[in-house]
Amino acid sequence: MGVAVLTAVDQASTTMVRLNLETRAFHDAADEGWLALLSPQVTRSDYLRQLVTVYGFEGPLEAAFAYTPSLKLFVDLRQRARAGHIAADLLALGLPANAISRASQCLLAPFSGPVEALGWMYVSERATLLHERVRRHLVTALPDGPDICAYIGAYEGVVGQRWNELGHALDKAIRSEARMDDVIASARSGFRTLIDWSRNTRSYARGA
Repeated sequence: MGVAVLTAVDQASTTMVRLNLETRAFHDAADEGWLALLSPQVTRSDYLRQLVTVYGFEGPLEAAFAYTPSLKLFVDLRQRARAGHIAADLLALGLPANAISRASQCLLAPFSGPVEALGWMYVSERATLLHERVRRHLVTALPDGPDICAYIGAYEGVVGQRWNELGHALDKAIRSEARMDDVIASARSGFRTLIDWSRNTRSYARGA
C-alpha cells in the first residue's frame, strides 16, 4: 500500500487534503519503486536502478521549476533542490560521472505558472514522506548504507516542515475552485508522467 499522507501536519492545508483525496488512485503506483527497496533482500543494484530512475525525473523537474514564472514567490526552490544529492549517491555507488551525465532524462518544459508547478511539486515532494523509512532500512541492509543516502536523507528532521510549507504555498496560490481544479489536474498529470517514466525506465533496465 502507498504511504499514508493524511497526517497531523496536513491539517493546516485544505488544498493538500483535497489533493491527497483527489490523487489517491495514483499513490500506490507512484510509491512502487521506493517500497520495493524495503525488501530484506535489497541490493545495491536495486537501489542504484531506483536512483537512476528518480534522477531522470527529478533533474528535469527541478529545471522546469527554476524557469517557471513567479514560482519563487511561493516556495524556496533552493531548499527543495535535491537532484545533486542523487548524483552524489550514484557516484558513491560506483556509477561513473560520464554515465550519470548520459542518463536518460524525462522531457519536461517549464510550467505556465505557479499553480501548474505546485501540482507537480506535490507529486515529487510526496515521495519524501517515504524516504526516512527507506533510509533507515538501507543503512542496515547495505554495507555502505550510511554513505549512499544523501538524497533520501536530505530532509532528515525537516520533512514535516517542508510538507507543511508546501501546503501553505498551495493554499496561498489556490484562491478559487477553478484554481483548485487546475492544481488537481496538474498533480494528476505529474503522477501519470512519473509512473509511466518509472515503469518504462525500470523495464528498460531489466531488459538491458
